[in-house]
Amino acid sequence: MTPGRRIRVMLVDDHPLVRSAVRQAIDAPDVEFVGEAGTAEDAYAVAMRSKPDVMLVDIELPGASGVQLLRELVPRLPETRFVMLTVSTADDDVLEAIDYGASGYLTKDLTPEALLRAVRGAHAGDLVIPRRMAARLVRRLADRGRRAPSGHDPLIDHGLSSREREVLRLLAEGMTDREIAGTLTISTRTVETHVSSVLHKLGARNRVEAARHYRGES
Repeated sequence: MTPGRRIRVMLVDDHPLVRSAVRQAIDAPDVEFVGEAGTAEDAYAVAMRSKPDVMLVDIELPGASGVQLLRELVPRLPETRFVMLTVSTADDDVLEAIDYGASGYLTKDLTPEALLRAVRGAHAGDLVIPRRMAARLVRRLADRGRRAPSGHDPLIDHGLSSREREVLRLLAEGMTDREIAGTLTISTRTVETHVSSVLHKLGARNRVEAARHYRGES
């Protein structure tokens, strides 16, 4: 960082109390809070205007998701470091965020001191991610690499997103919407939306047919 220049940080989260807590956590002489937003749509405009050094982004947002916001902004703000700050610990969320250019993935149970260290680390070019998640991410990337020569996931041909494939996997295991929501730490309504989208994309009439698609029985 240029001597005397503070790290310019922006936050995207739909909960005002969370935004307030994060602002307090990163309050430091070398950090400048330059903007916040509660939706991806608002965040896009603020980010393009403020061009932050580090952008903290929740995954679950009203309307477009945090990952969708990432896809839009990463190519347009190459100097910005994007760090997901969320309650979700789902491997697919971590993998998808990193795939689309996130420089870190943090959960909201971290301490204020750890968050401030992460902001500084991300700005310095580090990949900021808890060790337990980093280990799982490496395994997933290794598994994906081993599968690559034999072809790709046929579910991708149907246009299913990473999160939709994760929901479908749990659905195929016989989980209810409530159980899926608990596993992925998202709302039941969000699960219902994903399930509806999965059925539509697969052309399945019900959950049983969708599960058969996942198991390759159709």
